[in-house]
Amino acid sequence: LVQATGAAATIGPFGVGSSRAQAHKGDIVIGAAQPITGVFAFAGAAMNNGLGDFVEWKNANGGVAGHKLRYVAEDSGFKVDQAAAIFKKIMASEKPSFFYCDGTPCVKAVAQDAIASGHVMTTSTSLAASVADPVKMPQHFVPSPTYPRLHEILMEHIARTSQGAATKPKIAYVYADTEFGRDGIPGGKARAEKLGLPIVAEIVTKQSGVDVTTEVAQLRRARPDIVIFQGYILAPMPEFVRQMREAGLNPQIMGTAWGLDKPAYDALAALGVRLTGVSAYRYGHEDAPMINAMRNHAAKARPDMKHISPFYISSWLCGMAFAEIAERCIKANKPLTLPNMKAALESMKDWDTGGVTGLLVDLSSHQIPSGRMYSYDPDKKLMEPAGSWIKV
Repeated sequence: LVQATGAAATIGPFGVGSSRAQAHKGDIVIGAAQPITGVFAFAGAAMNNGLGDFVEWKNANGGVAGHKLRYVAEDSGFKVDQAAAIFKKIMASEKPSFFYCDGTPCVKAVAQDAIASGHVMTTSTSLAASVADPVKMPQHFVPSPTYPRLHEILMEHIARTSQGAATKPKIAYVYADTEFGRDGIPGGKARAEKLGLPIVAEIVTKQSGVDVTTEVAQLRRARPDIVIFQGYILAPMPEFVRQMREAGLNPQIMGTAWGLDKPAYDALAALGVRLTGVSAYRYGHEDAPMINAMRNHAAKARPDMKHISPFYISSWLCGMAFAEIAERCIKANKPLTLPNMKAALESMKDWDTGGVTGLLVDLSSHQIPSGRMYSYDPDKKLMEPAGSWIKV
């Protein structure tokens, strides 16, 4: 497993050089501004645990080309000024080669300083298209499909599963008026139009504290077969479902990425709904070499943690990518500078994640362009695969 996930043989300039002739000295430092408290704490704790646990696991399995990883994180409270201050502090004191940001605002706030430093690559829980830009954001990568690509995958699945039907399923979009909510919608609508899938309603709400009565009335008039939620972790999805049922509507409920975690699928299951959506990763209960490794490590390190969330899996995968980038540079006898690390990232065109993703990963575009549909299984009370892996 260690050999498979830390491949020594790579393409281009990263396939040469002696492993004994190392350009980097000392530990490889990963810094992080994690939202351990605040509005995003439920996810931030999992993100912090996932990245920290990967570092422990990797060091216990030999480290990176003879180097130990070292993880230095502080609590950002999901406040952009606090996250930016943490970045500057860790950059000054630890000189990290990698840094994990708590979200899109942090990524954008530190981008110019990260680029100017010339020695750090960043990633984040953010799946915003604006930060998956090899030209404007050369220091950053997204550990998943971006929101637009997630919605393209979703539309591809709907089109494939509705082949042969007398009519195409009618689709409604319901999304929050935030970047998290808005970002993927144009991509989804464009792919839907290309596939001949009708979008019959588009509803925008506030992030929270929403009275959905007016919005449900719009859905009642449109009578969609599928309602896709975007930009919510949980609320107001259950309230939408309750009121739709009262209005005589029973559409299939779909979502993407962070809207498919246990709080959402449990709450909707209590209402008799089988949540379906596109995930970038396998779930923590599935059978794959690296998923099994993280589950076994978590069982020992965090025996009270009964559920491995997508946030934990995502940050663990980010640690894997950091380690792979560092290993490719070191084994090519190249220092961990931004140009070298960017080139190493872009050489990862067939990267084996040990099954965290179902297809070999291509990070040359600074994102992972594949995902898989999952649907809630009421007997197992878990999300289970509902289709093949799709690359867009």
